[in-house]
Amino acid sequence: MKEINFIRNNIEKWQRAENLVENLKNETPDDIADIYMDITADLAFAYTHYPKSQITLYLNNLAQALHNSIYVNKVDRLSRFVTFWTKEVPLVMYDARKLLLLSFLIFIFSVFVGVVSQLADDSFCRLILGDGYVDMTLENIAEGTPMAVYNGEKEVAMTFGITVNNIYVSFLVFAFGIFTSMGTAWQLFRNGVMMGCFMTFFYQYGLLWEAFLAVFLHGTLELSAIIIAGAAGLSLGNGWLFPGTYKRLTSFRMGAKRGLKIVVGTVPVFIVAGFVEGVLTRHTEIPDAIRLLFILLSLAFIVYYFIVLPIVRHRKQNKTIIYENTETKD
Repeated sequence: MKEINFIRNNIEKWQRAENLVENLKNETPDDIADIYMDITADLAFAYTHYPKSQITLYLNNLAQALHNSIYVNKVDRLSRFVTFWTKEVPLVMYDARKLLLLSFLIFIFSVFVGVVSQLADDSFCRLILGDGYVDMTLENIAEGTPMAVYNGEKEVAMTFGITVNNIYVSFLVFAFGIFTSMGTAWQLFRNGVMMGCFMTFFYQYGLLWEAFLAVFLHGTLELSAIIIAGAAGLSLGNGWLFPGTYKRLTSFRMGAKRGLKIVVGTVPVFIVAGFVEGVLTRHTEIPDAIRLLFILLSLAFIVYYFIVLPIVRHRKQNKTIIYENTETKD
């Protein structure tokens, strides 16, 4: 069968499946099972005859959405909390992997802008960080305690304040996606320029290594979570800008749902980062090797949970879908 005829013969059924995913609670288990079997059968056919076609990718995503919806309904009664963190967040991160890369590239570019700007004009940091913060830091450097800013409050109060602020920033980065992807990109740019300017400021005073250890002790988790929240915001914005085969409102809702799962997935990361910044970062007497080890372990966790595990979960889910389709045919 020609691909165009395959699409014409089944497009209405696929559109019904899209609507079913959005209104799952209003559907009966039999209807859900029937449409799921139909979609996986079409997916198997497409894999066989059009393996590199966009329609195959479309059906694969639709089958995954149906599978996720069915699976989530099953585990709601058992342990939704566990499956959210171990399966749902990794799977949605896999879908957003290109957006995560784009978010990372935007942030890195903006860090570069901050570095170049501070090197070109050493007063640039006053524009970005504010005169009060710069003057306070200069006083701390003169007194031999450049990282004294982290000693400003009691540990518990500082941890709480930092955590709340970080979560607020992540939701802000996400929410700005409603103004199209450019809103989120702007928030990433602002944060990246600030980081580039901040680190370059300490470099100009010969304190780059000390600043790196202090900042990235908590910043590895914190900045990574902001970049991940950027992927969530881009998902929200792209859902509105690029609806693809979906209706624009449906695409926007799907993008918002994916993005919200991602940004909620960063909350525990921000909580840990807030604790580290409020309690541990101030202790600059901790040996450099231990602080560096903690930074590397934090980075390893981020890479595993938000990059490696999503790939593993996706492959496992694909095998499950193919197996279920084979069992249905038998």
